[in-house]
Amino acid sequence: MNDTFGGEFNANQTTDGAASEKKSEGIAPVLIKQVLNSPEGNFQMFEMSFSMVCVKAIVRNIDTSSTKITYTLEDSTGRIEAHYWLEEGDTLKAPDVMLNNYATVYGSVRSQGGQKTLMVFKMLPVNDANEVVTHILEVLNARYKSEEYATKGGGCDFSGGSKAASDGGGFGVQGSNDLGLDGKNLVVFKAIKEHMSNDGISRDELKRKFTQMRESELNGILDFMISEGHIYSSIDTDHFLSTE
Repeated sequence: MNDTFGGEFNANQTTDGAASEKKSEGIAPVLIKQVLNSPEGNFQMFEMSFSMVCVKAIVRNIDTSSTKITYTLEDSTGRIEAHYWLEEGDTLKAPDVMLNNYATVYGSVRSQGGQKTLMVFKMLPVNDANEVVTHILEVLNARYKSEEYATKGGGCDFSGGSKAASDGGGFGVQGSNDLGLDGKNLVVFKAIKEHMSNDGISRDELKRKFTQMRESELNGILDFMISEGHIYSSIDTDHFLSTE
């Protein structure tokens, strides 16, 4: 296995005298070794903490059970397992990725039995090899931007203007016209964004607003927008705020 970026590249370090951990509602582009070396809890880069990460890696193994699909992912820095949980009888919604091909994976970092794993929120095939090269550049950009933010303070814009950023994989939060959302996704997003409450809009209130949607469809839209970094859970898992 190639150990490119494996030694000197450490984006999980902290800065001496750094202030308390700051949260970002974006998605951190990372290499697998960064995830494996990360501390417990949300993924951290200097004093920034991210609830979601994005990995571009080769799918080396696919193990399907009645409740979940376990993928073995590999990039030039390491291997990690990623779990995609299935709703009962919903195996047809499995990610459309192929063995020994690259995939883009959005998920959260978890520890199981002392081993780091990814809980998959969204998984897409990589159809252009340039996406892999771009991802590495985004990883480097995010690392240096995080360090700059930790040492100098001020605003922090991690977006690199790439396809990943326009798809919601970058850190920068785009305007509502540039989010890549349409149809029902955009309508639900606007309802969340325009809700005037520090606690966010509740899942039940969204159900009342969109009675024409099935509950499973609405939940899928919410999960998708969380995975893309457009919204996040606020006081609990049933209240949502926009990242804008």
